[in-house]
Amino acid sequence: MTGTGFRDPSPRRSLALFKAFMAEQRDPEACYRLLARDAADQVEAYGKVAGKVVVDVGGGSGHFTREFRARGAQGVLFEPDTRELGGAPPSSTVVADGYLLPLPDGCADVTFTSNVLEHVADRDTFLSELVRVTRPGGLVYVSFTNWLSPWGGHEWAPWHYLGAGRAQERYRRRTGRPPKHTLGENLFRHHVGSTLRHVRARDDVSVLTARSRYWPFLTETVTRVPGLREFATWNLLLILRRCPP
Repeated sequence: MTGTGFRDPSPRRSLALFKAFMAEQRDPEACYRLLARDAADQVEAYGKVAGKVVVDVGGGSGHFTREFRARGAQGVLFEPDTRELGGAPPSSTVVADGYLLPLPDGCADVTFTSNVLEHVADRDTFLSELVRVTRPGGLVYVSFTNWLSPWGGHEWAPWHYLGAGRAQERYRRRTGRPPKHTLGENLFRHHVGSTLRHVRARDDVSVLTARSRYWPFLTETVTRVPGLREFATWNLLLILRRCPP
């Protein structure tokens, strides 16, 4: 895939995404349809996906896969948790672990994962599997909510800044039910700095962009400032190019 990449998006786009995010509980379909269109636009800044194989790893109920298919791609969803699939997942969905995808080496033009990495205990192994199934010259799209961002604790944020145990207990008291996410079980501390150092040290990918996914300006600048980036990035977006073997 070729393309020039993308410039900083508009404030209007960021505001629309924020409004959709705030309404997620009331209207999840609208929220995730918008997010899927936005993510597909980000991928297509590096080349159209029509006729390409797009592997969506951990895509839940399939909003991203459907969007890529609507643009002419051969999109396939791989999701390990059947509870996340909903009532009508896309056809040909595969229940599979992202650590060990049932795919041959280099079969995908785009390997895509959105807001999954923070739910993965072994970051490096997971990333290696994404790279393995991507063809040389293909793209790897990785976006995740870093631990120290305002939403790092997910449903019990921002109280995770006071400690995960305290935040989870507060959520139980306030809602009368256990939280969906438990630190160390299905939510993990991944940071911007250590993740950037890892991908930049790899010899099987080149980093095309490392930026805040949702900010409307200075999206790459904020990820270059140690300390600040852990809080201000909110959600780190990496687009990687698979290098020849």
